Amino acid sequence: MSDMTKTLTVDVSGPGITAFVMCTAAGFGTIQFVHSRVPLIAGIAAGIYLMFSIKVVQQWQRVAILRFGRYRGLRGPGLFLIVPIMDTLSRFVDQRVRVSTVTAESTLTRDTVPVNVDAIVFWLVWNAEKSILEVENFTDAINMSAQTALRESIGRHELAQMITERESMGQQLQLILDAKTNPWGITVQSVEIRDVRIPQALENAMSQQAQAERERQARLILGDAETQVSIKFAEAARVYGDNPGALHLRAMNMLYEAMKEKGAMVIVPSTAVETMGLGGTLATAALRGER
Repeated sequence: MSDMTKTLTVDVSGPGITAFVMCTAAGFGTIQFVHSRVPLIAGIAAGIYLMFSIKVVQQWQRVAILRFGRYRGLRGPGLFLIVPIMDTLSRFVDQRVRVSTVTAESTLTRDTVPVNVDAIVFWLVWNAEKSILEVENFTDAINMSAQTALRESIGRHELAQMITERESMGQQLQLILDAKTNPWGITVQSVEIRDVRIPQALENAMSQQAQAERERQARLILGDAETQVSIKFAEAARVYGDNPGALHLRAMNMLYEAMKEKGAMVIVPSTAVETMGLGGTLATAALRGER
């Protein structure tokens, strides 16, 4: 009977070393060593668990944890763990100031003028819990509410008010939106009317109207000036009528000014000067002194 080689497979992990010694003593000819897969599988499972359970929230963000659909609380900022399958996360809520652009196209004003208005809304989430639990999509809710409020405000104002009172209109919109969004944990900080556009034909008509108004005002100002001048002339005529000597002096003064500015020579008959009396004498002396 031939000798048979005895073979034994030994797991070197755990008690495998002790089995190796005992087998050597028993006279096994061949010993095959194998590694156990249990630690490897456990490590892979732990890695997958941590991959799905570790979550990170940025400094400006908050997120809600729901365990089997029930609200458990807010998390963030920083690192936290969840239980996969049991826990789910809501959408991440950004608590920084946000800017939304709102447009109202072809909206009629109080005086039935179609306008296109662009506005900017500055808002932020001050209570992340309410914004998650009280409204489905607060971003869409803010945009739709702002657009509706803008259209309503346009209908309550005339075109001239919208152009000249943009700041007050923005303040009214801010109060309306803030009252509506506060129950959602959102506050509207300010609303600014960026642009008010009207049809081109109406813009041309308004330009012509403004030009005609400026011309009317210019003519009124000129008429007022003529009236004031005529009043002064009437007063001067009464003064000269009561004092002929003053009128003669004024006439000689005008002659003197004409000669002084243009360098011309004016010949006045001596009979005309003599009839001026004292005024003529003074004027003649002045003319002689100038010469």
